[in-house]
Amino acid sequence: MFNQPHPTDHCPAPGYDDRKSAAIARTAQGSEPMRVVREFAKARALLRDPNARQAGFLADLVNKVSVTRPPILYQHGAEHRRQRGATARFFAPRVVTSGYRALMVTTSDELVDRFQRSGSAELDVIGLEMAVTIAAEIVGLTNSDRAAMARRLGALVTGMPQGGSRLAMILGFLRGQMRALNFLWCDVQPAIRSRRRQPRDDVISHLLDESYSDREILTECLTYGAAGMVTTREFITMAAWHLLDDDALRARFLQGNEASRIAILEEILRLEPVVGMLFRRIGTPAGNGPEPVVALDVRGANSDEAAVGACPHRLNPDRKPADKVGGAGLAFGDGEHRCPGAQVALQETAIFLDRLLRVPGIRLARTPDVGWNGLIAGYELRGATLTCDRVVA
Repeated sequence: MFNQPHPTDHCPAPGYDDRKSAAIARTAQGSEPMRVVREFAKARALLRDPNARQAGFLADLVNKVSVTRPPILYQHGAEHRRQRGATARFFAPRVVTSGYRALMVTTSDELVDRFQRSGSAELDVIGLEMAVTIAAEIVGLTNSDRAAMARRLGALVTGMPQGGSRLAMILGFLRGQMRALNFLWCDVQPAIRSRRRQPRDDVISHLLDESYSDREILTECLTYGAAGMVTTREFITMAAWHLLDDDALRARFLQGNEASRIAILEEILRLEPVVGMLFRRIGTPAGNGPEPVVALDVRGANSDEAAVGACPHRLNPDRKPADKVGGAGLAFGDGEHRCPGAQVALQETAIFLDRLLRVPGIRLARTPDVGWNGLIAGYELRGATLTCDRVVA
């Protein structure tokens, strides 16, 4: 199964746990009966199974009501492989470094400069603006105000139906529809019009070449927004929280090179995966119904000692996992639906936090409230307030 991980980790005490999202994850798990896989090897095998179909992320709803092509996140088989291959060039490590690194640096500097001039900032707000700016450049959403687009995306994802009474579900759905239309009018259609006049090397231009309709492009942009921009916001906030809480870890992060900083970030993400559950349909349907849903517990798999070593709930940048187990575990998924933006998320977070954490006098004046987002089956962090020595112009 695995060549065993190197026994480099030891728990300071029985039950030692560095996770900041553990309590909310325990209380937010759904009660719907389904098979849950928590072992790393079994979860990875299911993610790599070519017969397993995507579920979760509203996939079932989209597949039922959409009369258009499903977004790439929900595609399967040959069509998914074709589209994934066609868009891979936008996320290749060489392209990320050569094409987007300068934007990551300038955006980080702008956000940090604004923070220093103000003397305070909401960590999740500037984290979302950072994530949206980079992802928007890759996708092609560059013809509207980025801060306003970040607010629209944040409100849209937070407004997804999360359960409750039938009336609450209907009202939540209508609210989400209005926010989606607002995103279409303010952000997506201006980008489409611009690229119809002058195509660029981005996702929207590619979709126009594929004769996607405005509605289909909106669906793709919403998918990138929920699955990419918003999850990166949570990762930036969680990583900053850990680093600001641990002076030794922060010093190590700032003193190392970018590779060592990314290794620390991967360990934080292994410990605190933003997406806590992945879902797949696999097996034999009962009667005429759909295939049963299997829940892959990313948090559980990333704590499997056979894969990641002893004391799995300790944040240990020197952790040596088993062979062929990446530093972030299954936090970016695996198989044909592995997150294409993993390299983007890690590099932009490393660059942004390297600049942010060097600000004189920076401190976390208020720790974030930890909530749960049913759409991504993961945590939300809100209200973290940063302060620093204010720079007077």
